[in-house]
Amino acid sequence: MAEASPALRKPVFTKVSELRPGTNGFTLNVKVISTKMVMQRGGGGRPTGPQARQMRIAECLVGDETGIIIFTARNDQVDLMKEGKIVTLRNAKIDMYKGSMRLAVDRWGRVEVAEDSTDITVKEDNNLSLIEYELVSVEA
Repeated sequence: MAEASPALRKPVFTKVSELRPGTNGFTLNVKVISTKMVMQRGGGGRPTGPQARQMRIAECLVGDETGIIIFTARNDQVDLMKEGKIVTLRNAKIDMYKGSMRLAVDRWGRVEVAEDSTDITVKEDNNLSLIEYELVSVEA
């Protein structure tokens, strides 16, 4: 007797204003406001060896109706992050960079152009990447 596979759960979408440091597993629909390439290397020179792979990193300002945050796009993700596009970030996480939050999707997540691309009016005066956090150690 074959067991029935469990039904896929509908994703629970998170708003940008709900993001907190050190958390992960988010699914968000965000609008790309701007994209800036910060690193591009490889792809030329040597065809073999550890340096053969091309590496691209872009910082993209993304947001929804609750706020904005910087998303760090890597390699193939960079091509999807076009200004004005609505993208779905699946299994996104918060990385800390110089005390501020950055949104990222690693190899366990996905970045895709949103299917239901209803326009999002972005609240640009709530930039979560401008908030500086400080690591506080608790003494026992």
